[in-house]
Amino acid sequence: MSTTNAAGQHLLTLQGWDTVELSAFFELVDRYDAGTGPSFDGAVAMFFPPSSLRTRFSFERGAAEIGLQPVTLPPETLDKDEDLADVAGYLAQWADLIVVRHPEIEVLEQLAAPGFLPVINAMTSVNHPCEVLSDLYALSRDVDVTQLRYVFVGADGNIARAWWEAAQTFGLDIRQSCPSELRVVGMPWEEDLRHAIATADLVLTDAPGPHAELLDPYLVTSELLDLAPRGVRFAPCPPFVRGREVSADAIEHRSFVGYEFKRLLKPVQQAVMARSLLP
Repeated sequence: MSTTNAAGQHLLTLQGWDTVELSAFFELVDRYDAGTGPSFDGAVAMFFPPSSLRTRFSFERGAAEIGLQPVTLPPETLDKDEDLADVAGYLAQWADLIVVRHPEIEVLEQLAAPGFLPVINAMTSVNHPCEVLSDLYALSRDVDVTQLRYVFVGADGNIARAWWEAAQTFGLDIRQSCPSELRVVGMPWEEDLRHAIATADLVLTDAPGPHAELLDPYLVTSELLDLAPRGVRFAPCPPFVRGREVSADAIEHRSFVGYEFKRLLKPVQQAVMARSLLP
């Protein structure tokens, strides 16, 4: 079991990374995408709700392909009186790492704190590092991700904060476009969506949550995407709903890269797990 230096191999947040580590991580993803990444002999304790689709599938299938048996349990399994340090201590007798989707990042932090096993954040209510790493990797295959102009259309939430976290960590040029009351604290902001998209190289969205009415004027359409520079990419965070945060014609627009970007979730998740296990 991999417990040595586990605390240094958690992925709870992108804070503490830098562009050198990001480049090395992308090289590891390249190996997995080519089918030449490292393999292991072990098991992964995974905690996912039934509603998880893309992240769960890519982690479970990705683990199996590299020799790690996924054992998946509902995240409510962690909502108990037992100290989570003890949960991690027992899991360490059989598993090599833990992958967790849970609304409370404090649950992941408590599992990670004793250092029994590496802990990977598969989404919390405050961030989603694997999702952002996947999109950045997809972009990196064609361009320097630090040279792009990013526009996030939507409210303060885990996806917006994840992108703001990445922007601060890697020096990305990002702006949020939304009503002022839905801004992420500290994130550059532009209220005028048409003006924001007119200079965007990558347009991102998220589900509106309880703010659908406020965000109704911020529907991303094909007409808006036509205002963007040539070569713009449109990557709405799934699950998206046509007619809610995106129009049906926006998904048919030549800039839409959603499906092809998410193909790369699997090698990214494989690299995330390998990063936690390799010496």
